[in-house]
Amino acid sequence: MSVSLRKARTIIRKTLEKGREMELKPLSVIVLDAGGHVIAFEREDDAAPGRFAIAHGKAYGSVMLGMAGTAQMQRAEAQAYFMAAVNGVYGGQVVPVPGGVLLRDRKGAVIGAVGVTGDTSDNDAAAGMAGIEASGLTGEI
Repeated sequence: MSVSLRKARTIIRKTLEKGREMELKPLSVIVLDAGGHVIAFEREDDAAPGRFAIAHGKAYGSVMLGMAGTAQMQRAEAQAYFMAAVNGVYGGQVVPVPGGVLLRDRKGAVIGAVGVTGDTSDNDAAAGMAGIEASGLTGEI
């Protein structure tokens, strides 16, 4: 199973709707496939222009490590040298904080990741999970 463009657009639309419902700051949302390639991205009006790189880094770290943003942050806090090495391997593209949400299939295999940025990391993750659940897929914060 992979994430279709249609599903990616649904995830983004529902994530942004949840962000507005939660009265979050303007969000940016990216969906990556299991290889770390961009399927879709949107940045709300008034979101900072650098948000693409942050959303991408949250999702990219999740999919490449098979570890959601919350787990990455815990690992970074426990073993900062590990995340420094990972960022060296991946050219500084990993942002190890909540808001990177793994997408899994019914058997638990990673099929992609969603990266959300714009508000607090925990709020970003909550909005992303709402978008994923609304699309009928399974997410891991």
